[in-house]
Amino acid sequence: MLVLSHDGRFGYTANVGPGTVSVLDMKARKTIAVIPVAGTVQRIAISHDDKLVFTADQTKPQLAVIDTATNQVKTWVPLPGLGYGGAATPDGRWFLITIPSTNQVAVVDLASMQVARRVDVANLPQEILVRPDGKVAYVSCAASGQVTAIDLPQWKMQKQIDAGKFADGLGWAK
Repeated sequence: MLVLSHDGRFGYTANVGPGTVSVLDMKARKTIAVIPVAGTVQRIAISHDDKLVFTADQTKPQLAVIDTATNQVKTWVPLPGLGYGGAATPDGRWFLITIPSTNQVAVVDLASMQVARRVDVANLPQEILVRPDGKVAYVSCAASGQVTAIDLPQWKMQKQIDAGKFADGLGWAK
């Protein structure tokens, strides 16, 4: 569970069991902070401006929003169920997070830090990857073996893509 700042200077790890986030100086190759978050956390994501890092509390249905300037939890966003994987949109307006128990993606408005809407997806959503143009989000869904494509301007399921058993991690290849 690692995410890098867009300039590659910092790494952030979600330390699942300890419920912390470590901040790494990638050039100096050292840990510069360990942020207490919850009893257990899962997955990690970063905003496109590198100002916020997100991880899901696995003990309560809430999203931790970490300020990268202070390396502290800035706020908590209540979720409709335990969150899992997430991703920010390139325009900086939204953070999408999977809610496996409801087979949905919750859409957090980053201005208000509240869930603005939910989008239904296939069974057991895991991870989210937003296309660089911000028009489509892809959601891996482990139980269905599919990736759900969400049309972001319309906020609805666009199509299902067969991916095989236990679809989980997603990434871009160049």
